[in-house]
Amino acid sequence: MKILIAEDEVFSRSVLRRVLLSWGHEVAEASDGEEAWKALSADNSPRLALLDWVMPNMAGIDVVRRVRESPWNQERYVYIILLTQKDSKDDLVEGLAAGADDYVVKPFDHNELQVRIRSGQRIIELQSALADTNTELRSALAQVKKLSGFLPICAHCKKIRDDAGYWQQIEEYIRDHSEAEFSHGICPQCVAKLYPDLAT
Repeated sequence: MKILIAEDEVFSRSVLRRVLLSWGHEVAEASDGEEAWKALSADNSPRLALLDWVMPNMAGIDVVRRVRESPWNQERYVYIILLTQKDSKDDLVEGLAAGADDYVVKPFDHNELQVRIRSGQRIIELQSALADTNTELRSALAQVKKLSGFLPICAHCKKIRDDAGYWQQIEEYIRDHSEAEFSHGICPQCVAKLYPDLAT
C-alpha cells in the first residue's frame, strides 16, 4: 500500500520511511501540511496517511478537515492516522472529531503502529469493495430504468413510440434500451398462417 508520511522533522520522517519500507509499503513524503494536502488531493494519491499534528503552513488536523470536506473523499476515502506528542484526552477527542481515523502518540511503538496500519488497510479494502458494489448497482439500476415506465405500442403493427416521438420496431427499441440480443425465428401459429404447406 502507498502511504503518505507528512512530518516536518527530518529524522522522524526518515525513521518512519525506513519502517514502512521494511513492512513492504510504498512511501510518499511531505515536509509540511500544504505538501500533504497537495499529495492527498492529487490523482492516484495515497489511501493511507500518517500526519504529524504540528507542521508548518498547515497543521495536520487542518489537513484532515480539508480532506473530509472534499467531494472526492466519498469515492476515494483516505484513512488518516494522526501522529503527535499531544496525549491528553481532549486532544484525542479533537483529532478524531476533525475526521482522523486513528491517533498515535509519539514516540510510537513500532508494533502498535503496524497493527493500526493493518487495520486501516482492511477498512480501505472494505470501502473500495463497497464503492465498486455501489457503482455496479447504479449501473444495473440504470439498465432497469431504461425498460421501465409507460411504453406506447401500436395496436396494429406493434411498433413502439420512443421519447422523441418516432415509431420503432419493438426489437429495435429493446436493442437500443438494453443489452439484449436477438435471434429471429417463426412461431408455429405464423408458420400455419403464412406457410400452410410447411405446417402440414
